Amino acid sequence: MKSILKSLVVATALVSVVASAALAADEPKKGGTLISVLFQTPRHLNPAVQSGVVTGAPGAQLFAAPLRYDEDWTPQPYLAESWETSDDGLSVTLKLVKNATFHDGKPITSEDVAFSVKTIQENHPFKSMFAPVTAVETPDAHTAVLKLSQPHPALMLAMSSQLMPIIPKHVYGDGQDPKAHPQNSENVVGSGPFKLTEFKRDEHVILERYDGFFIEGRPYLDKIVMRIIKDQSAASIGLENGELHMATFVNTVRNINRLKKVDNLTVTPDGYAAIGALDWLAFNTVEGPTADPKVRQAIAYAVDKNFIMKAIMLGTADEAKTGIHPGSPLYNADVNGYDLDLEKANALLDEAGLKKDGDGTRFGLTIDFGWPSMKPQAEYIKAALKKVGIDVSVRASADFPTWAKRVGGHDFQMTMDTVFNWGDPAIGVHRTYQSSNIKKGVIWSNTQQYKNAKVDELLEAAGKEADADKRKALYAEFQKITSEELPVYWLNTLPYHTVYSDKVGNPPLGIWASSSPMDRTFLK
Repeated sequence: MKSILKSLVVATALVSVVASAALAADEPKKGGTLISVLFQTPRHLNPAVQSGVVTGAPGAQLFAAPLRYDEDWTPQPYLAESWETSDDGLSVTLKLVKNATFHDGKPITSEDVAFSVKTIQENHPFKSMFAPVTAVETPDAHTAVLKLSQPHPALMLAMSSQLMPIIPKHVYGDGQDPKAHPQNSENVVGSGPFKLTEFKRDEHVILERYDGFFIEGRPYLDKIVMRIIKDQSAASIGLENGELHMATFVNTVRNINRLKKVDNLTVTPDGYAAIGALDWLAFNTVEGPTADPKVRQAIAYAVDKNFIMKAIMLGTADEAKTGIHPGSPLYNADVNGYDLDLEKANALLDEAGLKKDGDGTRFGLTIDFGWPSMKPQAEYIKAALKKVGIDVSVRASADFPTWAKRVGGHDFQMTMDTVFNWGDPAIGVHRTYQSSNIKKGVIWSNTQQYKNAKVDELLEAAGKEADADKRKALYAEFQKITSEELPVYWLNTLPYHTVYSDKVGNPPLGIWASSSPMDRTFLK
């Protein structure tokens, strides 16, 4: 068998089969305008040079990617009708559909794929996604061969809409800085099912059907209006009264539970497994009391995760035991979750030589948080640790950049944080634990300054292991070690939910939520 991962099925046929189960009860209808919401204003609309879901949502509609993913983490054809990975894992050959055009009518070719990969490599913040790609060969207009320095299984997820939009070389190859290119926000020439009508900052992004889209009969919708509403409570009112059809990435817990009571709305956490957002308590592993793993373990035993889940998250989130999201097929639940145990916490602190003084205090710590939604967790942890003699001061930052500078500069003892997996661990997980990624001044690197040679070895091996079972075993061992050493105490998934009215058919509930193409979404 020549390939490790192989698909030789025409895109239109397979996509219709995948969609059939979801659409069995409701025949798709053409036409109509879907009104959805963005909770922030995108910096621009080009995901090739900008990370984040607020760019990813419109970007996935404007630009096609080689692959798309179903809810079972299975890659499906999209702009590439088939793909083949060599036996040695050092090349991936994409066969592009032959009728695909950009929104200006020019054909999408392998040269555009090669140009897109190079642009992403040079400009996107997630350097690990395409780091092993040494070249993209273009033997003909519809064949692109990605050459690799080592096997790179994360490449498959990296070739989906959130991470690998195919952008036009004839537009972005004009010598201007791709990050500041004027056509990132205006006169966007995309490759996806919808084209840009208007991007008005702080108001809306309006998209309309691209009639030349390469999947016949798609998209179903005439338009998508993404209203920019920064207040989730205001968006909730719009969902309740029918002004909005859908909202994704809803994460305000009281609004989620409020919307669950509305008869004509569906509220679901499905669709965010690849986004993989986790809330956690991060430690400085080099300086102060938290440099001792026993202290970190004691803190974990003193924090009642169930209280956080029930009283703060109000039942809207799931427990997370490791740095890999529990929705991932690589998650290892068979690790210590540190159930509340004050006796163990006190014993560990005693073993660490941190005895209580006359008033019952062992030592003091500071806990930071970067945005207001994390303050309740920080205040709860302060109260919880007092029970084992740790005097915690909660330190708020004036704004997000202040917090990021403090934590990125390693000037912290503990901090609340939210970090995304971004699909494959090699993209969004390794960065937190590899000792080679300790970069002072860079937020969401290994700001904990955690070092473990075995963890480095496991992540290096897992990042290039093509055998799925062996790869899972490597990540399972990684999760076992880090759950014992606790550079981070993982608390819960971020409570992202999709809310949609009963008028919406086939909402985006795959692993990338609305950062995936909505060509199959329709209004009933």
